[in-house]
Amino acid sequence: MPHHAPSLSVIVPFHNVRDFAPDTLRSLARNAADDREFILVDDASTDGTGEILDRAAAELPGARLVRHDANQGIARARNSGIDAARGDYLTFLDGDDWYGPGQLDDLLHAAESLDVDFVRTDHVQVNGRKRTVKRAPARIRQTALSARDGIAPADLETMVDYPFVWAGIYRSALFADGRMRFAPDLRTAEDRLWTWQLHLTAETFAVTGLLGTFYRRGVTTSLTQIRDDRQLDFIPAHDAMLRAVLADPEAERFLPKAVRTYCALLAFHANNADRYEPAAARRLKQASVEALERMPQDVLEETLRGMDEERSRLLRRMRPRRAAKLAGKAA
Repeated sequence: MPHHAPSLSVIVPFHNVRDFAPDTLRSLARNAADDREFILVDDASTDGTGEILDRAAAELPGARLVRHDANQGIARARNSGIDAARGDYLTFLDGDDWYGPGQLDDLLHAAESLDVDFVRTDHVQVNGRKRTVKRAPARIRQTALSARDGIAPADLETMVDYPFVWAGIYRSALFADGRMRFAPDLRTAEDRLWTWQLHLTAETFAVTGLLGTFYRRGVTTSLTQIRDDRQLDFIPAHDAMLRAVLADPEAERFLPKAVRTYCALLAFHANNADRYEPAAARRLKQASVEALERMPQDVLEETLRGMDEERSRLLRRMRPRRAAKLAGKAA
């Protein structure tokens, strides 16, 4: 074991991904080097994933195994990995995704040559045999930018709308003193809140066009496929995001984007309410009404005016009359 800190720590949470873990681990082996460590977090798997990871910990160069006694979810699993990491830079991979050969060399080179707090990349979405390139929504690439300039404007897709935390590499200094952890109580949408916090916290970032991270969609165990009230965690996630923005010295600059993002997700979930279990659908409806009430009403009114008619009408119907009246008077 080298005494100097590794250049890169790769944090990979696993939970019941027995069918996919061997591909993931093979891709790590192809990207192994003396200056990197792989932190494999077994989040109390019960399907044989744990045994696969035991073997990997013995065979994969630079591997370290962290094990949870009880299933704690993706946010806590990533946090355990961050706490264990010793690298100058950190990156993340999910236990059912994989890297192309040379991806970690390219990521590390991008981080060091651009000399920024974090670098975000494009990625390849995999659905069965289909491959789709997903591009990070950045108009300027290969250039150091202010992290805060990646947030606004409200009416365009920006870097906070690209919440794939594994499509990037981050300076470990961002995580010092317990900072930049994932909200442990969130079972979903933890990545969206974290992406906002990243852009509010870091100084500089850049975007580069690497295509070596392969993201598996359509996996039945994936949280994106689940239709119970775990999906409703996008509401506390966005409440926390709004609180962070409201407390920020530049609140006025970022509130329109924060409110619009929240409204777009409320509309999306309302339009897909039939996919939820009935009890979760009822909770979604009530929670959405309450969420709209918690937003700064003047910014909400401005947002609804600027949205397309269909979503604007849907959200106005949800909005309590009292709040709408007050906003009308204020305007």
